[in-house]
Amino acid sequence: MHHKPLMIFNPIANLGRAWPVASNLRRVADEFGGAVWAGTVYPGHASEIAEKAASEGYKTVVAVGGDGTIHEVINGLMKVDTAKRPLLGIVPVGSGNDFAGTMGIPRDSEEALRKVFSGSPRRIDIASALDGNGRKEYWMNTLGMGFDSAVNFHSREVPIFQGFMIYFLALFRTIIENYRPFKITGTIDGESFEKETLMLTVTNGKREGGGFLLAPDALQDDGLLNYTLVDVISRLKMLMAIPYFLKGTHASLNYVKTGTFKNISLKSNNPLWIHADGEIFAGFSSQVTELTLEVLPGAIELIL
Repeated sequence: MHHKPLMIFNPIANLGRAWPVASNLRRVADEFGGAVWAGTVYPGHASEIAEKAASEGYKTVVAVGGDGTIHEVINGLMKVDTAKRPLLGIVPVGSGNDFAGTMGIPRDSEEALRKVFSGSPRRIDIASALDGNGRKEYWMNTLGMGFDSAVNFHSREVPIFQGFMIYFLALFRTIIENYRPFKITGTIDGESFEKETLMLTVTNGKREGGGFLLAPDALQDDGLLNYTLVDVISRLKMLMAIPYFLKGTHASLNYVKTGTFKNISLKSNNPLWIHADGEIFAGFSSQVTELTLEVLPGAIELIL
């Protein structure tokens, strides 16, 4: 049994700006008796480290990075039986840090690490995504389809800016280049539906993209997922809606639908662009047309 936490550090988080943070965090960890450090070197590595940590008896695994790092760590932890699953800590050093913000984790990395050592665990919901080919991933914050995902993909090509500005610039590019509606049919908690939409975003957290408040009323322990669906509207209307999404008041718009559910299964007439926690699940060359999303109540114990 390892009593020191395992720190899974992503040195390229926030476009490589996270690296200088590591030395200060080591000093903070030493104040509490130290930690074991493991750096990631390739996509998916954090998942492998987290899964291995559980088999080696670590009681606490800490994701030191952004939402993508947390996403990978959760996917590693979910491969482990519930009884052996370590506690999860988060030290946000990414570009958006949306899930950490939702959970009230301090943005200051040193303060966040101190909370890992002094905080208490709380069970939170996460969710799963299963495509028509049997591929399954877990996610904890948001999963977007359509317009939302295109913005995420383009944000990877904005290296100069940080945080919210990355997503804001990517949004304008998406309005110009990737304005494509898609028609979906399926069931939501057993009820059939059919809808043409520009964007469908499902959330467990409250925000994404460094500050777009998509689900201000979302709770992470209610056994429900929230959704935001945007009708097919003009580019100008979408541009005018941005302030509403930033403030979390978009539900007042007559072309935006919001709600909650436990399970949704859908099929699309066009291949879906999908991101999960900002990670590409199905990119611009996607062939995914079927997707099932399900909430997993209390699946992870997060130190808060």
